Amino acid sequence: MFRMWGKIFHENHMLKDTVICIDSDLNRTRKVYQALEEICYEFDLGKPIWLDATIQDFKKHSKARFTQDNFIEGIDFDYLEIQVIEED
Repeated sequence: MFRMWGKIFHENHMLKDTVICIDSDLNRTRKVYQALEEICYEFDLGKPIWLDATIQDFKKHSKARFTQDNFIEGIDFDYLEIQVIEED
């Protein structure tokens, strides 16, 4: 089971959160992309762009923050944070 926690923050307060569970034979990268897509769908957001700094943070900590720089359209929160909480 692969689980990812998605959270939206504004002024250091969590506004929304969700946990996405993926139980498939995909590799880790595809599970991350699928979970992020489901998080964005649930929060009604466009998919963020993975910048180099975002990728490096995710590789080190299994956690990443997507700010306005990562989104094409405007957002009404400070950042979207994703975190892997369980892996196979």
